[in-house]
Amino acid sequence: MKITLLVVGKTTDPRLIALTDEYCARLKHYVPFEIKVITDDNGKGILKAVPTSSQMILLDERGKEYRSIEFADFIQKKMNSGRDVVFVVGGPYGFTQEVYDRADGMVSLSKMTFSHQMIRLLFVEQLYRACTIIKHEPYHHE
Repeated sequence: MKITLLVVGKTTDPRLIALTDEYCARLKHYVPFEIKVITDDNGKGILKAVPTSSQMILLDERGKEYRSIEFADFIQKKMNSGRDVVFVVGGPYGFTQEVYDRADGMVSLSKMTFSHQMIRLLFVEQLYRACTIIKHEPYHHE
């Protein structure tokens, strides 16, 4: 099982890039993971980038919110399914109806809206945190 974070557009802030890269490197010890960048933010570009065999989970402010431990359970269930999972960050105007129709679920990292550059860092840190919770490692304190 592989996890992909599909994002629209590049991150330009070198500080965000460095921190995101740090967590991506940490994640590779737990799960195959990659960030895939596309330039086409219309629905067709996103749908083309997600294999039909993969589960597609939208990162959307209207999605389900989880505490970190609950998100770890969610990730564990995805891992147990054996199917690849693609989490998708939309462009500045969100998702088209076709993308919502194709989605297998939606997750919200907050009811607040974050820049598409910042959400990458927040997501990879939470995914890393989830992996350490699953492995009972001391990164997360409850």
